[in-house]
Amino acid sequence: MEKVKKIKISIGLFYLIIVGVFLYYLFSKFSLQELSSYEFIKDNVEYLSKIKTKNILLLCLLFLLFTILWVFPFLGFGSPVALLAGFILGKWLGTIIVVLGLSVGASFLYIFANFFLKDIVREKFLNKFINLEVKFKKSEFIFLLIYRFIGGIPWQISCILPTLFNVRVTNFFLATLIGIVPQIFLVVSIGNGLETIISQNLKPPGIIDIITSPNIYFPLGAFFILIITTIFLRKLFYKK
Repeated sequence: MEKVKKIKISIGLFYLIIVGVFLYYLFSKFSLQELSSYEFIKDNVEYLSKIKTKNILLLCLLFLLFTILWVFPFLGFGSPVALLAGFILGKWLGTIIVVLGLSVGASFLYIFANFFLKDIVREKFLNKFINLEVKFKKSEFIFLLIYRFIGGIPWQISCILPTLFNVRVTNFFLATLIGIVPQIFLVVSIGNGLETIISQNLKPPGIIDIITSPNIYFPLGAFFILIITTIFLRKLFYKK
């Protein structure tokens, strides 16, 4: 327990330092009024578009590194970074970068948990997920793939739970890489739709205009269908 507390405190302090430095830099450069204005957002969308045109490779590498660090050691989850990727990199490139970054970061987190947190994970979760052990032994990669696709467990915990079953790192990485593609693609598409709407409107669009835009309601509708499907599959997969 003492070990868990130290890890939580360290992560919490790390978050506070990073957020504090970021906010200090942000508010030293811009006022709150500027940050909240539509003109500021639109100007920066255009600025990011120019950067993407001039040096797309560097932007992709930086975003890939950010995504990996977002998962490990920052313990972030996929949706915020996926929305941001769609906004900055676009639908297809954003999906590739985020899926790769999340998969690498999740693998690092799994390796770390396998070395340092295995006993703690077993103590906390083994009884609750003991029914999955037989499934993983039958076909490790296939069930890891299903496990990643259906979700239903907080991202950080889902990365460390497979330590219970001693899955191979290569299987963990590949199953994550393939299994998270559908939901990440849809979230990235929503982020890309928001960027498109801002680029095409001189004045701030209303919430109805945003929701009724095909760039938003198609991926959003598909996302809800995916959620309903995965909820049904979770009941079968986690059934004892």
